[in-house]
Amino acid sequence: MGGTLFPADWSKTKQHCYANPMLMRTIITLIATLAAGAVLAQAYKWTDEDGVVHFSDRPQEGAERIELPEAAPRPRPQRRAAPSAAAATNTTSVEEAGPVRYESLTIGAPLAEETLWNIEGVLNVTLNLQPALQPGHRIRVFFDGEPRYVNRTSFQIEEVYRGVHNIQAEIVDEAGSMMIRSMPNRFYVQQNSIGT
Repeated sequence: MGGTLFPADWSKTKQHCYANPMLMRTIITLIATLAAGAVLAQAYKWTDEDGVVHFSDRPQEGAERIELPEAAPRPRPQRRAAPSAAAATNTTSVEEAGPVRYESLTIGAPLAEETLWNIEGVLNVTLNLQPALQPGHRIRVFFDGEPRYVNRTSFQIEEVYRGVHNIQAEIVDEAGSMMIRSMPNRFYVQQNSIGT
């Protein structure tokens, strides 16, 4: 029984093992990997009685040791250099040539539920569009349900008289497809009456 550990003794020995199990696994894996690399670097060659050439990683009687070349290093992925000014310009022009997506379209004037006084029949309209209107795209405005096209984000509508009115705008592409639409704004026009 001198140096043999029995199950009862084994439990006592485990109590004195301070190594972290994850650390032990990592160390064992590292040692196994290094040993496998050393074994793979050795090869042996021999020819049998029939003249057939054999290769093995284990030494054989009469085998000749072959030095294997080290594995070629794997190419590292190359880092992309920062684009030059010319490349940035090309990228920008490609992006500009691609389809544009408008982020927002709102009516800045008249505001929703706003009351306008004495406008003398001329309504000033301002649209807020991000990004700016692109070439080939048009603005279609619905004033009291009637569509009309304008080519700027600030314009006037004439013959707007006292009462409740609604306005809504949208951007359409070359084919006439709607790309973005604003929320409708309802507003009021009032006129001071002149007493006689």
